[in-house]
Amino acid sequence: MKPLGHYLKPEVWRTPEGCLIILSAAMPLAFATWMSLLNNFVVEKADFGLAEIGILQSVREIPGLLVVSALLFLLFIKERTFGLMALILLGVGVAVTGFYPSAFGLYVTTVIMSFGFHYYETVQMSLTLQWVDKERAPLSMGRQLSARSIASIIAYGMIWVIFTFFGLDYKWVYLAGGTMTILMVLFVVLAFPSYSPKEVQHKKMILRKRYWLFYALTFMGGARRQIFVAFASFMMVVKFDFSVAEITMLYLVNQAINFWLAPKIGKFISRWGERRALICEYIGLILVFSGYALVAEAWIGAVLYVLDHLFFSFAIAQKSYLQKIADPKDIASTSGVSFSINHIPAVFIPVLFGHAFPDEAMWMVFAAGAGMAVISLILAFNVPRDPRPGNEVVIGGTKPLPQAAE
Repeated sequence: MKPLGHYLKPEVWRTPEGCLIILSAAMPLAFATWMSLLNNFVVEKADFGLAEIGILQSVREIPGLLVVSALLFLLFIKERTFGLMALILLGVGVAVTGFYPSAFGLYVTTVIMSFGFHYYETVQMSLTLQWVDKERAPLSMGRQLSARSIASIIAYGMIWVIFTFFGLDYKWVYLAGGTMTILMVLFVVLAFPSYSPKEVQHKKMILRKRYWLFYALTFMGGARRQIFVAFASFMMVVKFDFSVAEITMLYLVNQAINFWLAPKIGKFISRWGERRALICEYIGLILVFSGYALVAEAWIGAVLYVLDHLFFSFAIAQKSYLQKIADPKDIASTSGVSFSINHIPAVFIPVLFGHAFPDEAMWMVFAAGAGMAVISLILAFNVPRDPRPGNEVVIGGTKPLPQAAE
């Protein structure tokens, strides 16, 4: 292993990949703060129930549905610049959240935060697939996830200490989390030049028939993710009475494991391929969601929660699958389109499930999640072992293409 001093040299970290890793660390300082405090904050300060949290989570996902609108901004702003602006918007939205402890205030600050978060996420994915070679992309995305985990551990650790020993008011913790993200964005602006993509990107929305399996996997991924984000941690608070410190410790465990495991998952995907990784992910999710539906002990719920979170790292396989089958000029547009597709179920599932199922029948939400994982597993078996332009699917593909474009 190389000494720490080697990595501190500007010629080592001042690279496109280094820029992406630092931005990956900047985002969770705000977002992890928002996530870890949310369920306790809305229950204690705004008296939320299952219906209200469902509405809030649906409102949070509306900007994700509209993220394809980023293409309009990219007509006038460089993609990197737009990503930095999105991170600042995320930081501002989180920083002011604690000052508006009402349903309306939470809906407004959540929308502000969410626009920043989702615009940043689509730009981060797009820049990674443009700046990093196909052979290194899964490993690079794994390192970015690892950087997110380190930043999340810092955020969760600070929150755990604050609520365990000092009892600081929510609004000051939210303010600190949002401000730290903004400061890291300013560092990137000062420390890194503006890198150019290898291919000039299309500036319009593009839908291609040969990407249909990627779209389908993305749609189902959004549906399953929303079960986890909207209801899994809420269950831990409502059903098992987890405190802020206990929820934060759960997040800390998640991120500590993810820090170690995410790069290894990236290497696994590079070596064994997207098909195997996706099949492993969905088999695991079927078991996890079935466990959620049946769990009666808090410690078992916590174990399932950690396992559920680990499977998020396998989303690297979906992104590297797109990189292998797509025309390089389609990356920015397809990233935006995929985020919008991902958030179609995210908009309606929380509010629909929140109103359809009473609090005491929360197990039905997770049974539905297990069914979604079964559909995703069927789709994963249609991913070829060697995805490339003209070989996008096992069954249901278009005619082989002489070029990468359709």
